[in-house]
Amino acid sequence: MSDHAGLVSRLRAAWLSGRTRPLEYRVAQLEALGRFLEDKKQDILEATALDMGKPSFEVELSEISVCRSELNHTLNNLGAWMKDKSVDKNWVWGGGCQGWAGWDQWVPYHLLPAAGNTAGHSLHPQGPLWGSAHHWALELPRQPPPGAPHWGHRCCRNMERLVAEALPCYLDKDCFAVVTAGVEETTRLLENKFDYIFFTGSPSVGRIVMTAAAKHLTPVTLELGGKNPCYVSDTCNVQNVARRVAWGRFFNAGQTCVAPDYVLCSVEMRERLVPALRNAITEFYGSEPRNSPDFARIVGDKQFKRVRALLNSGRVVIGGQTDEKERYIAPTVLVDVQEDDPVMREEIFGPVLPILTVTSEEDAITFINARERPLTLYVFSSSKKVVCRLLERTSSGGFCANDTIMHMTLTSLPFGGVGHSGLGRYHGRFSFETFSHLRSALLRADGREALNGLRYPPYNPRRLPMLRTAVENRRASTCTLL
Repeated sequence: MSDHAGLVSRLRAAWLSGRTRPLEYRVAQLEALGRFLEDKKQDILEATALDMGKPSFEVELSEISVCRSELNHTLNNLGAWMKDKSVDKNWVWGGGCQGWAGWDQWVPYHLLPAAGNTAGHSLHPQGPLWGSAHHWALELPRQPPPGAPHWGHRCCRNMERLVAEALPCYLDKDCFAVVTAGVEETTRLLENKFDYIFFTGSPSVGRIVMTAAAKHLTPVTLELGGKNPCYVSDTCNVQNVARRVAWGRFFNAGQTCVAPDYVLCSVEMRERLVPALRNAITEFYGSEPRNSPDFARIVGDKQFKRVRALLNSGRVVIGGQTDEKERYIAPTVLVDVQEDDPVMREEIFGPVLPILTVTSEEDAITFINARERPLTLYVFSSSKKVVCRLLERTSSGGFCANDTIMHMTLTSLPFGGVGHSGLGRYHGRFSFETFSHLRSALLRADGREALNGLRYPPYNPRRLPMLRTAVENRRASTCTLL
C-alpha cells in the first residue's frame, strides 16, 4: 500500500475539500478534456498508427468523434442531472405540515480508479474518469471525478506515453492522476481503499479486481467482453448482412469488445454468406488486405500468437495469411468449426470469424442460452418476429438487430455486460448515475413536536390505525372486467 498510499491520500484530501462538487468545476474539467482532444488529435492519430497501424478514419469515427459526442452530451445536460429532485411524501410528512422537505441527491463518489487490461486504442468515454482497456487505450470521462488514479498497459507504448505526459496538463492535478502499471502494480494499487472501481478487460482479471474490491466492500463496474453471437436468419439481404458483419468483425482488426464473435446460420445461408463475405472483404480492403491502409494490426506479439493459434480451428475459407513481423492477420473466415474448438472457448479479439451451422431458429436460441451471457447479441433478419423472438428469449448485455457496433454510439442507451460479460452500466446519463451515489435526504423543522406523539412510547394500540393510515401507501383502485 505504500507504493501509492500517498497519492491516494492526496486525491482524497482534494475531494474532502469540496472543490470537485460544484457544477462549474465539473464543466471546467470536461471542457479541458475537450481541449485535450482538439489539441492532441494529431498526436493521438500518430500514436495509434505507430502502436497498431489503426487507420485514422477508424480513430476519428470510433474514438475521437464518439468521445466528443459524449462530452458535449454531458455538458449539455450535467446541470439538469445534478439537480436535487423532490420526492413524494406521505400524509404525515407532506400533508400540509410546514417545515418538511424530502428529495434525492446525486453525490459523486470519492476516489474512483479506472483500470484496464492490455491492447488496442480508444478515446471512448466510459464513466467519470479515464482508463485503459484491453481493446482501447484511452477512455475519457463523462463527468469529472473527485480524483482517480489511472493505470495503463505496456504494449501500447506511444499512446501510454501520450496519456501519461499530456493529459495531466489539462486536468486538475490535485484531483486527477495518471498511473501507468502492469497487472502486478495494478494489484498493489488496488490494495488501497477506493470508493468505486471501474474495470474493462477480461473476466480473469475482472475476478482479481472484484476480489480486491470485496476487501473494502467497494462497488464495481466491470465490462468484461465475451463471445458475441450473431444469428443470421434465412430471411435477410445477404449482401447487406455481409458488409455489416465484415465491418463489425474486422474493424480495428477485430480488437473490439462488441465485435460479432461468431455467426450462427443454416447450412443454406452459410453457402450464400461466405461468397458475400469474400466480396465485402475485397470491397473494403482490396485483393490483398495486407497492403490496405484501412486494415489495422494486432496490438502486441503475445496477442498475435494467441489469435494465430485460433486459425487451427475448423477450416479456413477466406484469408488465413499471417505475418509475425508485422503482427498481421488477414481478415479470416472459418467454417466446419466445432463447439469445443479453441476458437469457441475464448473471446477471439482478432480478425477471425467462425461460422457455425444450426438447424433452426430454435436451435440457435438453445445454442446461445447454453453459453455465458455475452456483452452483445446480434440478429439479422427481415422478419420483425424473428428479431423479437431472439430478443425475448435470450439474455445479453446489449442487443442490436441488422447492424453491428453502432448501438454503442447512442448516448441514450446504457452500455454494459451481464453475468460473465460484466456488471453495471454506463454511457450518457447512465455514467453519471453509475458513478454517483443517490443520497436520500429528509429535513424537517424542529417544532410541531405534537405530531410525533403517535409514535412515541408508551405505545397505545388505539394510535396504530391512525399511524398506519398516515405512513402506509395505499394500493390504487383497479377495475376488473369480467
